[in-house]
Amino acid sequence: MKTVRIGHVTPSSNIWLEPLTYAMNRPFDGRVTHHFSRIRVTHLALESSSEAQFQLEPMLAGARLLADAPIDAIVWNGTSASWRGLENDHMLCDAIRNQTGLTVSTSTIAFYKTFSEFGWKKIGLALPYTSDVAADIAREYGRQGLTVTGRAQLGIRENVGIGAASPDDIRRILREAAAGKPDCIAVVCTNFNATELVEEMEAELGIPIVDSIAITFREALKITDAWAPIAGWGKVLASA
Repeated sequence: MKTVRIGHVTPSSNIWLEPLTYAMNRPFDGRVTHHFSRIRVTHLALESSSEAQFQLEPMLAGARLLADAPIDAIVWNGTSASWRGLENDHMLCDAIRNQTGLTVSTSTIAFYKTFSEFGWKKIGLALPYTSDVAADIAREYGRQGLTVTGRAQLGIRENVGIGAASPDDIRRILREAAAGKPDCIAVVCTNFNATELVEEMEAELGIPIVDSIAITFREALKITDAWAPIAGWGKVLASA
């Protein structure tokens, strides 16, 4: 059986997505492997220094390095298009595909595909970011035809601080995001370990949780025809 190899372009300051991706991949050991290339991302804010981190060329450079290996697909494992605009990720995918010939997707594309797949229109947002970034995510969701029923955020700017968020802080904003009775709660950030809390908090809240790290993993396997449902990570990953 051919091994499926997936390349991930990731923020340099991320500590969570790699170990969590490996953990979710255990049912696929021997069949799917994951390989990572980093671009410099240290903070998330609505300012020029933050915007500069997400320009096309650094991402293309990371993708080209991944494509030196015999891989089958590349994903941008980051959520910047959630506030910068979905068209940015479509342009990124086109550019990577043109340079590498590989299948490409992103975390933000995975979000919108998941919402569409399950018919979820009313979204609660649970975010680590500052309030202005959170407001831009809510506006972008509205632009994509979704209704944001409420948002909760921790107000963290530095990505290292996001990675250090406590489980209790993550539980708190999930509860706050649930207050508006959404169809699902979106956890937008791939350096934020809500991933290991999804099953626990879905059981408590009775609302599906769409976690960035989990749905990017699922999307990567789906675009390579390697996906099969897995238990222990919540409703979305238990679905075909």
